[in-house]
Amino acid sequence: MKILVVTAHPDDVDFGAGGTIARWISEGHEIVYCLVTDGQAGGSDNTISRDEMARIRRREQTAAAKVLGVHKLHFLGFPDGAVVADLALRREISAVIRIEKPDRVLTQSAERRYDRIYASHPDHLATGEAALCAVYPDARNEFAFPELLSERGLVPHTVPETWIMAGPNPKEFVDTTNFIDKKIEALLCHQSQLPDPAGLPQRMRDWGQQIAKAGGLPDGRCAEAFLVVDTK
Repeated sequence: MKILVVTAHPDDVDFGAGGTIARWISEGHEIVYCLVTDGQAGGSDNTISRDEMARIRRREQTAAAKVLGVHKLHFLGFPDGAVVADLALRREISAVIRIEKPDRVLTQSAERRYDRIYASHPDHLATGEAALCAVYPDARNEFAFPELLSERGLVPHTVPETWIMAGPNPKEFVDTTNFIDKKIEALLCHQSQLPDPAGLPQRMRDWGQQIAKAGGLPDGRCAEAFLVVDTK
């Protein structure tokens, strides 16, 4: 199975689904990333130019992906902090879907969470909305963005299922206990974004155990949670 992951920023996938990605890789699935922005608005060091931050974050995400076993990444280059679910973004995500022809798309939730507002960064919400619009109806419809076919030669593609991470109503809990160390290793690649790297491993284990408990897994297990949408 080929799985396309669409997220707003470098490090989003590692926080939200790093253990699941590592598990899927171990099961033989092929994973490809699509990053909407380069994350140039991230970090807290104002001595670094935003262009340099973008380069740093591309390198960090590429290294983190390699840790999990992902080697192909599409960077779309939209501006960090200003993502909107407009036709331009829908077109470019649709293009990547047509290029990669995934069996599954994993993306962010377009629904705001009031219990955990940090999951609902405006860029995350916009990316989730645009990605789901690209899955249905754009990428499968030859009359949506006809220039994708006429100018780029990208034929329509239907994605059978879409997984949503960081949303308010998850139903699918993936046991990531055996992959939590890989998730942490990937996250530690994002050095420019970590004010307390020494405390990160325990935070991730605690968070994973909270999710596992919510999903009814045994004590001491770690998990990540998703909503699975039938989009075939």
